[in-house]
Amino acid sequence: MTQPLPDQLRSAVRYLGRVLGDVIRAQDGQAVFDQIEDIRRASVAFHREGTHEAARLMGERLGALSLAETVRFAHSFACFLQIANIAEDHIQRRRGRAGDTRPDTLAGTLRTLGAEGVDPQAVRELLACALIAPVITAHPSEVRRKSVLDRESAITHELDRLDEASGELERAAVERELARQVSIFWRTRLLRRVKIAVSDEIWNAVSFFERSFLTVLPQLYAHWQEVLDVKDLASFLKVGSWVGGDRDGNPFVTGEVMRQALSWQAKAALQLYLDQLHALGAELSISAELTAVTPELAALAAQAQDPSKQRADEPYRLALSGVYARLAATYRRLTDETPPRPSTLEAEPYATSQAFKADLQTILQSLKVQHGEVFDAGPLPELIRAVDIFGFHLATLDMRQNSAVHERVVAELLKTAGVCPDYAALDEAARCDLLIRELGHGRLLASPYAAYGDETRRELETLGVAAEVTRLYGVEAIRAYIVSNTTSVSDLLEVYVLLKEVGVFTPGEPARTGIFAEPLFETIEDLRSSAETMKRYLGLPLIHGLLQAPGLQEVMIGYSDSNKDGSYLTSTWELFQGSRALAKVVHGAGLKLQLFHGRGGAVGRGGGSSFDALLAQPAGTVGGRIRITEQGEVVANKYADPELARQSLETLTAGVVIASLRRPPADELGQGRGEAMDALAQASLTAYRKIVETPGFVYYFHAATPISEIADLNIGSRPSARQGARTLAGLRAIPWVFSWSQSRAMLPGWYGFGSAVEQAGVPLETLAEFAESWPFFAATLANMEMVLFKSDMAIAGRYASLVPDRNLADAVFNQIRAEWEKTVEAVLKITGQSQLLEKNPDLAAVIRARLPYIDPLNHLQIELIRRLRAGDDSEAVRNGIHLTINGVAAGLRNTG
Repeated sequence: MTQPLPDQLRSAVRYLGRVLGDVIRAQDGQAVFDQIEDIRRASVAFHREGTHEAARLMGERLGALSLAETVRFAHSFACFLQIANIAEDHIQRRRGRAGDTRPDTLAGTLRTLGAEGVDPQAVRELLACALIAPVITAHPSEVRRKSVLDRESAITHELDRLDEASGELERAAVERELARQVSIFWRTRLLRRVKIAVSDEIWNAVSFFERSFLTVLPQLYAHWQEVLDVKDLASFLKVGSWVGGDRDGNPFVTGEVMRQALSWQAKAALQLYLDQLHALGAELSISAELTAVTPELAALAAQAQDPSKQRADEPYRLALSGVYARLAATYRRLTDETPPRPSTLEAEPYATSQAFKADLQTILQSLKVQHGEVFDAGPLPELIRAVDIFGFHLATLDMRQNSAVHERVVAELLKTAGVCPDYAALDEAARCDLLIRELGHGRLLASPYAAYGDETRRELETLGVAAEVTRLYGVEAIRAYIVSNTTSVSDLLEVYVLLKEVGVFTPGEPARTGIFAEPLFETIEDLRSSAETMKRYLGLPLIHGLLQAPGLQEVMIGYSDSNKDGSYLTSTWELFQGSRALAKVVHGAGLKLQLFHGRGGAVGRGGGSSFDALLAQPAGTVGGRIRITEQGEVVANKYADPELARQSLETLTAGVVIASLRRPPADELGQGRGEAMDALAQASLTAYRKIVETPGFVYYFHAATPISEIADLNIGSRPSARQGARTLAGLRAIPWVFSWSQSRAMLPGWYGFGSAVEQAGVPLETLAEFAESWPFFAATLANMEMVLFKSDMAIAGRYASLVPDRNLADAVFNQIRAEWEKTVEAVLKITGQSQLLEKNPDLAAVIRARLPYIDPLNHLQIELIRRLRAGDDSEAVRNGIHLTINGVAAGLRNTG
């Protein structure tokens, strides 16, 4: 009988905690260990008993720490919480090895859909034209250094070895190595000393590609072919990246950075291919004296012109030596470096990855013709699959920039060229007419003899690099240009005018482009008008012709800013409604819709279970095609470990397939659902706007959360705030959510729901029925419940004490606390529980086990922030604050 999850997790955490304790005792002495352990026990006792006496004892022990002891203690608890994460992931991997018995796998999906009458052939047909793409971003909510992630990976490896150890001697050897790795981890600095640069972010992203995607994805496809009982399967699951292409608000992302990103990605992919070719050359020792080969293979072997006499009768080795030589030359062309294992042969580089793939297929075909199906699987088919997925670019890089930048650049180009003296003064209709005229002919606006402002020169240079890298690495290197803050049709047309300047957009009948402008609708207002905007856009003959080749239109919808703009419930509902409306418009234009979900790690930014989120999507909006951002700490949580990466990719695929093929109810918004949600969303918006528009609210936020201290954490290359005065609109969504999480108020994940239930007039019985029968509402409620469980109004109130203006502090915090109480009460009544997560005891146990380690860090963080703001700007105080931020983030996990 399988041990329950809480028991398994408790055992794993205790074991690793014991190893860490032994390391602390050995390296720092018994007195240090006893001090840390004494506080740990006091905190556990407080959480178990909840008495004033237990609280007093814990407070006394924390208050007795000197500054140096505080910093050391913060380091120790931050380390322990990361150790707990390692243990949790280890149990998840172990349970995931149940494999296809789980419902969130492709095999589980076939069973689920089969029970609903969906034939497996429908799944095969869907995947034949599908696209599923996790898109890695560098959004700054990952507090861990790469060195820390590497140490965690090493500890994880030893835990897995411990599971497999047989006999006392082997187990003892593994335990010694585990203790050594934990010892290194204990002495590894958790904080970055300098601000992370874009090049660091690129390197981190490439390390995830190397560690997991490059090897895991080809193996997954081989497995899926068995599950689906097919000989071949389209490469529908690919990977994307924003790292090095996302310029919105980040002046450090330039054309040169974009070139560097693709060069490093190419280097990682090509190195893998070269290594696998070398291994195949060692393996395929088949002699022509013992078997025949196809004429195509014989020609490929002769083409290599390999003078080796030892390989003279080994046609596969000869062919592979030629292929290797060409790929080594490609490596030099794309990276400007010599491969670690150069070829001894001279050869021309491959022009495209398709040409490389064709040579590999020639080798495979000969093997299959002469030796049968035994070669249907193995390293060569997996290499071919890798090339099909990753090409020479590895991950498709998106470009992103704010629409306001495009408007200014286009205005300057038009003015300097003498076409329009004041583009900004034109109304929307006049702008569109002018832009369409410019896209209808071949004359360029930019002149090498004209003097442009820095912004225009920088944008033109970056676009020029985009044109260059797509020629160099292939058309899949860059396909999408995301336009942040899209509010009008002209916002998209401006991008094509700029792409025309560098030869990416070509006028004609029809016009052609290698990079497509794609809107990002972010605010509540923009989501509400998104369908009308797209209707006007897709109604343009120019655009209709341009989109016939891909046959689809991608639209990105933003979770973070819509939440910050209008509350969790309102944002979630507007995203649902906007998705339905967009599907109707795009399908009405004869195109497929591909939604790009800009989700973050925290619930306030679209986080939570990706599987449940997919099942909660409106009917007709998935259709086998979806892209989803993977941001901040979520990237490492899902993809730092190959086994977890495999589970994550399986879950993503299973969710997309079920959401695409499950037969929806005749009217998913029937039974009054639409009207009820409209009322709830409006009431939630009203309550939310009331608090954020409270005079002094933004000042309260800056004082009652560690937003300023987070800005000093060196966790991202992008500036943490927009320029200008402190306003709600000027706050970036990521530090907004991250800061509320640190203060344990977690306001973006729940605020407004309690008032909505109280004021919208929707009966609780109706909402309870929604929670039982409607995946959208059930997922929304489940995410909110998790956030409420992690929040703590007592701790949030102590952060409110950091606000110098006591009247303001009381006015705002009393609203927050009252709304929290209303929201908890509403959730409990709707779900029929007496306490939060009563029906999800495993999750409750996982979170509850962390709280005794998180709460003391919050306590110390408050006191250290108070000290810093009082004038103690010492390095020890700042380090202590940053260590507590690190530890709280590790304990709460999906916080940014």
